[in-house]
Amino acid sequence: MTILETRTGQIAPTAGPVIDLEQERQEILKRYRRLLRSAKPMLKDNDAKLIKKAFNTSAEAHKEMRRRSGEPYIYHPLAVAQIAIDEIGLGPTSLVAALLHDVVEDTDTTIEDIDRAFGPKVARIIDGLTKISGIFEYGTSQQAENFRKMLLTLSDDVRVILIKLADRLHNMRTLESMPRDKQLKIAAETIYIYAPLAHRLGLYAIKSELEDLYLKHVEPEAFKDIARKLRETRLSRDRFIGKFIEPIDKDLRETGISFVVKGRPKSIYSIWTKLNKSKKPFEEIYDLFAVRIILDVPPDQEKAACWRAYSIVTDHYKPNPDRLKDWISTPRTNGYESLHTTVMSKLGQWVEVQIRTERMNEIAEKGYAAHWKYKGNDTKTGEGIEAWISQVRDMIESAGSGDKKGAIEFVDDFRSNLYSEEVFVFTPKGDLKVLQRGATALDFAFDIHTQIGAKCMAAKVNNTLVPLSHVLQNGDQVEVITSNRQKPNEDWLRFVVTSKAKTKIKDLIKEDNKRFVTDGRDLVQKKLKTLRLEMTNETINQLRAYFGSKTTDDFFYRVGKGHIDVAELKKFKAEKDAKENRANKLNTDGVTDAKAVVKELKKIHGERTDADMLLIGEDMDRVDYTLSKCCNPISGDDVFGFVTINDGIKIHRVTCPNAVELMSNHGNRILKAKWTSQKESAFLCGLRITGTDRMGLVNDVTRVISNELSINMRSVTIDSTDGIFEGNIRLYVQDTSHLETLVRKLERVPGVFDVIRFD
Repeated sequence: MTILETRTGQIAPTAGPVIDLEQERQEILKRYRRLLRSAKPMLKDNDAKLIKKAFNTSAEAHKEMRRRSGEPYIYHPLAVAQIAIDEIGLGPTSLVAALLHDVVEDTDTTIEDIDRAFGPKVARIIDGLTKISGIFEYGTSQQAENFRKMLLTLSDDVRVILIKLADRLHNMRTLESMPRDKQLKIAAETIYIYAPLAHRLGLYAIKSELEDLYLKHVEPEAFKDIARKLRETRLSRDRFIGKFIEPIDKDLRETGISFVVKGRPKSIYSIWTKLNKSKKPFEEIYDLFAVRIILDVPPDQEKAACWRAYSIVTDHYKPNPDRLKDWISTPRTNGYESLHTTVMSKLGQWVEVQIRTERMNEIAEKGYAAHWKYKGNDTKTGEGIEAWISQVRDMIESAGSGDKKGAIEFVDDFRSNLYSEEVFVFTPKGDLKVLQRGATALDFAFDIHTQIGAKCMAAKVNNTLVPLSHVLQNGDQVEVITSNRQKPNEDWLRFVVTSKAKTKIKDLIKEDNKRFVTDGRDLVQKKLKTLRLEMTNETINQLRAYFGSKTTDDFFYRVGKGHIDVAELKKFKAEKDAKENRANKLNTDGVTDAKAVVKELKKIHGERTDADMLLIGEDMDRVDYTLSKCCNPISGDDVFGFVTINDGIKIHRVTCPNAVELMSNHGNRILKAKWTSQKESAFLCGLRITGTDRMGLVNDVTRVISNELSINMRSVTIDSTDGIFEGNIRLYVQDTSHLETLVRKLERVPGVFDVIRFD
């Protein structure tokens, strides 16, 4: 019996209200029919039958499953398929794959079954979307291995990534029902890899929503605060935009070109990023919105029409010459085309103006999928993305089969290319090359060919001799100078930025360094024998973590090269023995999954509702944990626990600079944690104070800290230059409310302009 056939009745789950199955069936059919209506314009031949078959297969496979929210699981694949069609613009094959995307992972159905029933294309996409099962040793990471598997499919079929983005978007939209540790893990993965991927593939609407949803779940107060302020300032913003576009609107009408002018606020996440970067309050951030002019003209008139509109804008408002970005003459590698300028309004505010056509706007919203629609036109659409996919293929070939590179390193290298701005340079023959901004002459050499990069000793930029580390600028013409005596060295890794150059240099050095790895392994083995320690995988992983090496090969190499003295292994053993002798404490040495720690915590805490959490303060005598020095959490901060290999559990703030990387690569090591009684603990905290200098200012600041609030200071450094002072104060506070009181009092001191907490 399928979902399309009648099924009635009620069920009463173990917890929660009675569920009306007939009402659910009707809702499922309603969503399915809505999906078919959206897909109808692109269906041909047997597409409708195949979609129906995929829907029934998915509904049957997930019939006993429910999401955390209590809804039937089939709502999720239906929603993912709807996003794929409506918001990304994918076709019937992708729709079928979206409906089936969790079937292999969640049931006994195999990829071979999918191949037989739906064909090889769908099977290949589903295979790319199915996570790898199994246990991975520390130093790789199950999350990173799954990222790598998914990214490897990008060179074969980009639809895998696009469906994964639809899947991630729906998961982020429904994240409320997940426990806090899972929310943090999923949100971190999203900001770490999925939002940059959406950006790179030109899906700006999806990228912005993913970023906003990340902020909504990780920093809910900041999100609500900015959203509220945007609502409160909407009327004044609309009035400002109305007055700003009035003269532009009038002149554009006189040209006879069909157009639309829109004023839109920037995303909450981008405003939050700007607030954090500038350290200014919301009221002082002026470029909170952009004005977009969208022209409706034939493809052969696009460029002229956009420049005409630019001319009209700058007739009325003075442009900032450093902020003109022409992505019409040279589109971004993701196919994005637009003309951006920033102009000064009559009220003294900078306003960003984006000028583009209907075609360009659709590609800006729907990215990779939309460019196929216009590929036949005589435009540059799609060329950039094809070039980028080609770069990805090169990278995957060099970092893929047979390579011992860790999945984390692979994902880091890949990710470094996603958000990067671009620089346009030329070969001696005038061929255009698009590289990551910040690329050097050596990056350029490796982009031409691996052998040219490997033998590169210098370059000529615009006929002037420059070193390998010379950073290229837009419009540079570059000629590479090679020598057969040149050899890559580790120093090169300091000044290359492209993943292709990094990967090739590492591979070339690795070949050269194999003997050091072997020598290091032998030295470690001998030393461990004298220390009466077995050379197991666990011991080697602990040593790797102890000496701060990313991989075991890197650890052996550093020993073989003499960077690590084997005599230091004695110190490692002494610390290991001391930890093992520590009485009555939960020891997490060698633990690779937080589940084991949660199990022990439940034994310690008994039947209480927060038994699966690390209780900071209360668990001090029973659990081996410390506050992380990279973010110095204090009582009241939103925090999580991270299970390390050697150093017990580390407590990090969710806004810690390392949090996103830890959660997105090692989500299985994340523990829920909360503050409990701190027994009058004092937490080290840093405050940066800026303002205008005056006599007695330092005295007033220290009086507030020491006399009024009785806070102990650890260090004070104050610098004054040309009437402006900046002070860094490290002090001890009880919790976040204590810190907030101090910040408010310091801000009232005459002359103090800003007080910011630093890690």
